[in-house]
Amino acid sequence: METAVFYQFVTEVPQAAAIWSTLFLLALGVLALLVARPDRDRPADDPPSTAPTAREVAAAEAADRRRYAEEVAVAAAGAARTAQRRRAAWLTAQEEMERSWAAYDEADTAARRFAGAGALPTPHTPHTPAEYAARERYLHRAAMAAYWRGDLTMAQLGDVFAHRRGWDPRRHPVEQEVLLSRTIRDARLADYQAASARERAAWRDAELAADSARVLATEAGAAAVRLRTDPLPARRAVTGAFRPAVVARWRPARAS
Repeated sequence: METAVFYQFVTEVPQAAAIWSTLFLLALGVLALLVARPDRDRPADDPPSTAPTAREVAAAEAADRRRYAEEVAVAAAGAARTAQRRRAAWLTAQEEMERSWAAYDEADTAARRFAGAGALPTPHTPHTPAEYAARERYLHRAAMAAYWRGDLTMAQLGDVFAHRRGWDPRRHPVEQEVLLSRTIRDARLADYQAASARERAAWRDAELAADSARVLATEAGAAAVRLRTDPLPARRAVTGAFRPAVVARWRPARAS
């Protein structure tokens, strides 16, 4: 029994050692091949990186300057158009304010004239149902005439016919005219105040648009000059941000 075991050990151990030695040598060969030929593992579409040349850097910077000059020129042109629109809007608002002031001045003059008439003693008339009916018809006709002239709104006309907000059909026609003229004057004053606020807002918008247009126009001119006079610039960072800017040196002339 001991002889058989010894024989099996002597015959099989050298075979196993030979197999492991062969495998170890094959692994060393594959590893040496991979170390000696690393390019085989690199993708075909991944060429080795190379640093850009000075000519390529200069060409890229020139392209960036050209693109920036074009973009700022487009922005300056758009700002100029915006400034023109804002100025036109301000001129329109100014005209509306002037018309509102003229309408208020006319209504104020009429109210003062009727106020003077209202200071006189009210003519004595008999307080009869027929007299009150006549006064009511007079008030309604005067209110309708003012509405068709644009002096009263539909809501104010409704107040007259509903006898609200101080509209009393029993008052004398002179008193009705005084109240009507004051109502029209107050409405015209409110219209003027609203138009004045719109004019101030339009003026501010026109001012801001003009300032922005001047800045952009200046920047566009400077970018064009740099593009012509600096063909080979020193290396510097080019960013896409620029300050707001705009066109010719003009400012809306505001009427006093």
